[in-house]
Amino acid sequence: MLIKSSKIALVSHDAGGAEILSSYVRRQNLDCHYVLDGPARKIFENKLGQLEILPLDQAIRQSTAVLCGTSWQSDLEVKAIKISKEQGKKSTTFLDHWVNYRERFILQGHEYLPDEIWVGDKDAQSIAEVTFSGTPIRLFPNPYCQDLLEIFSQIQLDARLNPFSRVLYVCEPIREHASLQYGDERYFGYTEEEALIFFLEHIHVVDDSIDQIVLRPHPSEHRDKYDWVLQTFPFVKLGGEKPLFEEIIASDVVAGCESMAMVVGLLANKRVISTIPFGGRACSLPHSKIEHIQQLLVKFF
Repeated sequence: MLIKSSKIALVSHDAGGAEILSSYVRRQNLDCHYVLDGPARKIFENKLGQLEILPLDQAIRQSTAVLCGTSWQSDLEVKAIKISKEQGKKSTTFLDHWVNYRERFILQGHEYLPDEIWVGDKDAQSIAEVTFSGTPIRLFPNPYCQDLLEIFSQIQLDARLNPFSRVLYVCEPIREHASLQYGDERYFGYTEEEALIFFLEHIHVVDDSIDQIVLRPHPSEHRDKYDWVLQTFPFVKLGGEKPLFEEIIASDVVAGCESMAMVVGLLANKRVISTIPFGGRACSLPHSKIEHIQQLLVKFF
């Protein structure tokens, strides 16, 4: 546990870790020096207001400990762990998601592990304990999920007055991730475009009453990335301007490949479907309530 009276260097880049860390800071009322970049900056400021952002070296030098997430788009957090070791400061990483744990701590071919790793559920704990047998792993209730559960419990969902269904499709930059990490944009056996087309072409096996699909781009994606879909499928529209929980509440089904947003859909008691096509690697999300379009197709025929 981080001591509240200590000054913490809070380091974050990608959206998944930023959601968890910003909720944790708000709940614990931590005193932090912030090092934020990429999607994390907007996420933190939405929850905590305007923040002073410091350079990484300065923030760690002026702090007693380091708390960070992990990123695939940036090496910011791994650099923070490296510098914290050089300065003799304790470092802690709060992991999000359930896949590619070891790759998150590689910098220029070298592995830099924090002094302690936090996880938000028992599935993540089991994976982390096997992956990092020499590093203390601590199970800590996911503060972002706690925030969402509180929000969902306070919202009275109105019964829909029409027989149609609405889908929120949560996008991921899978192709970019695979290319950056492995040098092959089809390393996972599929791309985000292929998964989306596969879903749209077989939407009937999900529900034949679907009248609208809202595409929510990932925070790291440009909003025009999916213009080609909007031009081809008139029942698809672009979302992403409202908070995630609002778009989930307004939907009946949440679909995507293996996004953390799908887990948020489960928290809201929505039907959740993985759209990974045949030939793609299995969905990494361990949640048994997630349906898989491949299995729905097999049952349909």
